[in-house]
Amino acid sequence: MTIASAIPYASRRRATLLGVVAIVLWSSLALMALFTAELPPFEVLAISFGIGGLCGIGMLAVRGAGSLNTLRQPWAAFALTVTALFGYHALYFFAFRHAPAVEVNLINYLWPLLIVVFAACLPGVRLRAGQIVGTALGLVGVVFMVMRGEGLAFDPAHLQGYLAAFLAAVTWAAYSVLNRRFHAVPSAAIAGSCMVVGLLAAVVHAVFETTLMPTTSQWCVLALMGVGPVGIAFWLWDHGTKHGDIAVLGTLAYAAPLLSTLLLLISGRVEPHAGQAIAVALLIVGAWLSMRTSRVAG
Repeated sequence: MTIASAIPYASRRRATLLGVVAIVLWSSLALMALFTAELPPFEVLAISFGIGGLCGIGMLAVRGAGSLNTLRQPWAAFALTVTALFGYHALYFFAFRHAPAVEVNLINYLWPLLIVVFAACLPGVRLRAGQIVGTALGLVGVVFMVMRGEGLAFDPAHLQGYLAAFLAAVTWAAYSVLNRRFHAVPSAAIAGSCMVVGLLAAVVHAVFETTLMPTTSQWCVLALMGVGPVGIAFWLWDHGTKHGDIAVLGTLAYAAPLLSTLLLLISGRVEPHAGQAIAVALLIVGAWLSMRTSRVAG
């Protein structure tokens, strides 16, 4: 019996929905990042992951001393999580410092498509045409959104930034798919991994950056970031990738940049353009195709 067939449809659907909640939480990161843009990136990473890890460990401690045992996990699972979380963000920040933001965003958002591609290598996971087409429509939607009707100009001078963005996409997609191998590891264990990522970011910050004291409002945003898009979201994504429909999650992950843009529009941070409407339409069609295919398969 394969992993996929061993998971009841109702449980798989619930885990997939929890993964979707993580995607929704991640969509708030762009708006939060605007409030912390003056702070060094690895300082933000250290604080937010530290808060996320402490909140997770605190919740386990409230349940009782025995609950802290869930932080124990195989070294392979721990190494995968820490390497992926830290590696992805380090490559992401590096890319933004060495290439234009539009191109970096577009290359980085190859990771949902790569999840669907990599998922084909998992035992018991069968990709269907609807899921592949739905994911491709999501990618096209992101292209319309970030290009704003203009062409892309990939400058060879920014090659290292483009490469870092691509490696970030590969890192996150590979983690999301390989994480399924450790489906027996409780998702609560990710709290310990977040703490280690926070410590690693603090070391990088201390070596390469100058510390800036956050303002009161920035501390509030960092706290929200640590609890939501970092703490809860990573726990939910861990559960979703281990027990949910990985191909559907790959398709619906394209909702993150679209919802993020919607939040920026509502806050008045960006101007509306036709590409956003096209992107939303393509995402809705792609999500419908992927979800419909998943229900039929279930």
